[in-house]
Amino acid sequence: MHNIAPVILCGGSGTRLWPLSRETYPKQFVDLGGGRTLFKDTVLRAQRTPDSIEPVIVCNEAHRFYVTAELYECGVYGKILLEPAPRNTAPAIALAAFALQEGGADPLMLVLPSDHAIGDESAFFEGVKQAAALAEQGYIVTFGIEPTGPETGFGYIEQGETLGDGVFRTARFVEKPAADVAAAMLAKGGYSWNSGMFLLRASVYLNELERFAPQIYAACKAAWNGRKDDKAFSRPDSEAFLSSPSDSIDYAVMEHTDLAAVVPLGVSWSDLGSWEAFYQIGQRDDCGNVCSGDVMTEGTEDCYFNANHRLVTAIGVSGLVVVETQDAVLVAPRDQVQDVKKIVGRLQRDNRPECRQHPLVYRPWGSYETLVMDGRFQVKRIIVNPGAELSLQMHHHRAEHWVVVSGTAEVTNGDVVRLFTENQSTYIPVGTMHRLKNPGVIPLVLIEIQSGAYLGEDDIVRFADVYGREG
Repeated sequence: MHNIAPVILCGGSGTRLWPLSRETYPKQFVDLGGGRTLFKDTVLRAQRTPDSIEPVIVCNEAHRFYVTAELYECGVYGKILLEPAPRNTAPAIALAAFALQEGGADPLMLVLPSDHAIGDESAFFEGVKQAAALAEQGYIVTFGIEPTGPETGFGYIEQGETLGDGVFRTARFVEKPAADVAAAMLAKGGYSWNSGMFLLRASVYLNELERFAPQIYAACKAAWNGRKDDKAFSRPDSEAFLSSPSDSIDYAVMEHTDLAAVVPLGVSWSDLGSWEAFYQIGQRDDCGNVCSGDVMTEGTEDCYFNANHRLVTAIGVSGLVVVETQDAVLVAPRDQVQDVKKIVGRLQRDNRPECRQHPLVYRPWGSYETLVMDGRFQVKRIIVNPGAELSLQMHHHRAEHWVVVSGTAEVTNGDVVRLFTENQSTYIPVGTMHRLKNPGVIPLVLIEIQSGAYLGEDDIVRFADVYGREG
């Protein structure tokens, strides 16, 4: 038994999948239909991996409530490490290694990006078994993907001498090549796509990191030693962690160590880094269209449609990507979808909320979704988890009207505490101290109507909070 600890990395922003993915709502948490997300897929795949133990998740502070909500929905408990800011994969994996060595343990770490789609799990598990045997011998094992074409968007791994049946030392890593170079490598053979997945022992990784990237090692060790833990999260010391160079495990360790090995995987795989990737893995109709959501087409072919909030129709077009969300729509030729980053850059320069905020926002107590926002009023759908409660708070600039849709609400309104059930409502005047709680066993769903001169989320004064957000 190998005792494999999954380490799930989810620090990316996924802005190439705008408008569905945003800075505060990256692609690994985006609902792909039926509540399925790439993060959930990764968590469940890790849980099904033979000999796996409780996972460690390394994520951005801003995404912590997406992680906790989706772990809960998966029925999985994991240790969550919060990066104050992204520093690439080498520091993130170092934090996980220090965390896993607490109490004298030293497990194998199965490092998995949270935003990859993998088919044929049985072949993946067989590859993990092969890699675990190498990792037990002290190798740092990366997983290669057998190429299906001369892809220029991925890095490559060249296989070196064989270490056994289907496993090899790594000869070298090749950055994203030009098309002719990629074609030549595939013609030669012995190359795999670099998946960004690894299997390695915690102590071996830290030893090699200290050897080849001592600044990263020292910063991460200081950050872990200076961490602050609460019941849900571990927060490494921010100043120490931000002093670490930002570098990938490939550059920091894999290109220097003599312990690098590769296990090629014969699985379908995609990092889903663009809308074209979603088209390629999607189920196409007789006209070559991939449709998600409420879509109706006529005389249309080879398009990707993603409708989230309304009916999308198309007539007489071909080769397009159309993505509809509540507050933005993307239309682009399929062969130009990489240029969405130019639109995101313009939105960032103009400080537009559409590049950062998503209408659906998770909080430790549940979630809220903005349904309407227009000048002096805003309408939200609020879901409060069973037993959860919002902070005791007040607002200087807005009043609120709450209408219970389902469940039971315990409302503190000034000095009065009262229960409200389905179809009942209450009014919170400006400047009144208030709190919302779900005392029931089913989710509380209510509609909140805000009105006032200023409706920003920063107009909150918290007096008490079970999640430590007072002030």
